[in-house]
Amino acid sequence: MNKLAKNIGVYFLIFAIVIFMAWFYQGAPKEQEIKEIPLSEFVHYLANEKVKELNITDTKLTGELSNGDTVYAYASSLVDISFLNDKYVFPQIEEGKLKYSSDEPVVTPWYVSMLPTLLLIGVIIVFWVMIMRQQGGGKVMQFGKSRARLARDSDLRRVSFKDVAGLDEEKQELMEVVDFLKYPKKYRELGARIPKGILLVGPPGTGKTYISKATAGEAGVPFFTISGSDFVEMFVGVGASRVRDLFDQAKKNSPCIIFIDEIDAVGRKRGAGLGGGHDEREQTLNQLLVEMDGFGENQGIIILAATNRPDILDNALLRPGRFDRQVVIGVPDIKGREEVFRVHARNKPLDPGVDPVVLARRTPGFTPADIENLLNEAALITARRNGLRIRMDEIEEAITKVIAGPEKKSRVISDAERTLTAYHEAGHAIVAHSLPNSDPIHQITIIPRGMAGGFTMILPKEERYFNTKTNMKESIVHLLGGRVAEKLVLKDISTGASHDIMRATEIARDMVTKYGFSDKLGPVNYSSAEEVFLGKDFSTRKNYSEEIASEIDQEIQKIIDEAYKTAEEILTKHMKKLKSVAKALLEIETLDGAQFEALYNGTMTPKQLIKDVEEKQAARREKEKNEAIEADRLRIESEAERLKRERERCPDDKCTEKTLRSKPLSKKFKKKRFRSKGRRLRS
Repeated sequence: MNKLAKNIGVYFLIFAIVIFMAWFYQGAPKEQEIKEIPLSEFVHYLANEKVKELNITDTKLTGELSNGDTVYAYASSLVDISFLNDKYVFPQIEEGKLKYSSDEPVVTPWYVSMLPTLLLIGVIIVFWVMIMRQQGGGKVMQFGKSRARLARDSDLRRVSFKDVAGLDEEKQELMEVVDFLKYPKKYRELGARIPKGILLVGPPGTGKTYISKATAGEAGVPFFTISGSDFVEMFVGVGASRVRDLFDQAKKNSPCIIFIDEIDAVGRKRGAGLGGGHDEREQTLNQLLVEMDGFGENQGIIILAATNRPDILDNALLRPGRFDRQVVIGVPDIKGREEVFRVHARNKPLDPGVDPVVLARRTPGFTPADIENLLNEAALITARRNGLRIRMDEIEEAITKVIAGPEKKSRVISDAERTLTAYHEAGHAIVAHSLPNSDPIHQITIIPRGMAGGFTMILPKEERYFNTKTNMKESIVHLLGGRVAEKLVLKDISTGASHDIMRATEIARDMVTKYGFSDKLGPVNYSSAEEVFLGKDFSTRKNYSEEIASEIDQEIQKIIDEAYKTAEEILTKHMKKLKSVAKALLEIETLDGAQFEALYNGTMTPKQLIKDVEEKQAARREKEKNEAIEADRLRIESEAERLKRERERCPDDKCTEKTLRSKPLSKKFKKKRFRSKGRRLRS
């Protein structure tokens, strides 16, 4: 409301200024329209006695001619006026042929003459103040003030370590900070010094910011939050000033916690970039280093920072005394994912058939943010079908949607492309299932999702933290299965395998250059730096000769050729199974792991599988229809129960449907009377 009033006031002020200036310049009474003529012509009229009345004011001569016209002219100086008076004006006045008058010179007050200038200066000042307020966060010249936000106690108390799942060891590391802030005497008696700074490192979405909130909630101390990019501005010296102001505020609220999110925005290695060592970001970093561990003491101030790029941070920032401890917040394992599922499913009505243990096994590599997102997607899918509980089917669809994108069933695809996609995906599945160390098939589909025309989903049987040479070779064989199937069955190849070929080549190159899996080149690392601009270097250089580069290419080609030959042998041997899976995909478009196993082992033919799927889909549609009817019935009963309670609160003859459908009555109003239908309720 205040913002709206300010905006209206500004527009009103501008409007008033415009009206005043218009009045100032046009409000004066208009003079009689007269014609300006040259002085020589005016003198001619005087000499021929054609001027009946004459008015001389300063150097302006205004005369009414004998024909009734009024003209005026300007003399160059008072000397000319004196000459005209002596030669023409005074003689004609004496003869009574000319009426003469003279007005006092118009003297404009000084303040009136300066008014336009003052108005212009005022308008400029008003606009400048508006710009400065917008830039400075509501106060003029507040660029150097810190933009850190002090979290309220009520907000912090909502999050505690009980809400953080799957990070037991990480919580233990941060619990020392909480314990020190609560009982500092215990540590000081032992001569212990609590870490001044703790750096939270991990991929995006793993809960770095969330566990920081939980730490502040457990400690119960003031919690300042700021982003690394909030320090850096286009004005030189602003970042360093904001750092000083932030620590000044923290000292006034000591003990406290300062949380800097995405600290890599300001903590990047110095000496990098075209600006050398004298740019704004580096000056901000220098001030941050001094405040964290300089001559001054910051008792009771603990710095928490989060980043997913610790490799680009300055070494001076990471040394003991500044960030004493680095806590890695990684992707949760199967046990951690199970706990995260339980936390995010607290306020969601799950079907009894939903098991967090099964969900944790089906979501390898998912971060807590991914899990929260897929449960939200499952809730939206359930609402779309008008359901009351989130079932396993909705969660399965949400997992696939998060990984590959939404289905595009409306896309028009020709029969030839559908056939090609079916054999391509069937080739992936058959090859993967035939390899000895491969993980089981979870789903095969030819329904387009995202940029893919179809996909084959393979879920690992157990958590893996290391990869072996055999597993990487089998991954390449599996990736080439689609291309080989196209060539063997359709006698042609397509561009659909381009992404598979790219991934297979990357794996083969890493095997040779990064992991030393090449028998010819041996355990030597030939990989270049992954980042082109890391800290001090502007470019990367190859750390091997051209001869070694040629041998690397040969080894990569050898691995790809062997994998291609292996995939070809597998599909030639299992050609009947390949055609069986492809035929089923063309009919029902999606196969789960059990259906694929039945086709691969020969326990079901494609016709039997298609019939079984159609019966299950019909039963499922009938079940969903009954559930939707039941959900509507429950909603109607709930509404009827509410209306019944409302009717008990007022006389039946004076309650209207509109009144009963209004908001529930407050307990404060025990005595109420209603007006006639369509009118408002009053006490």
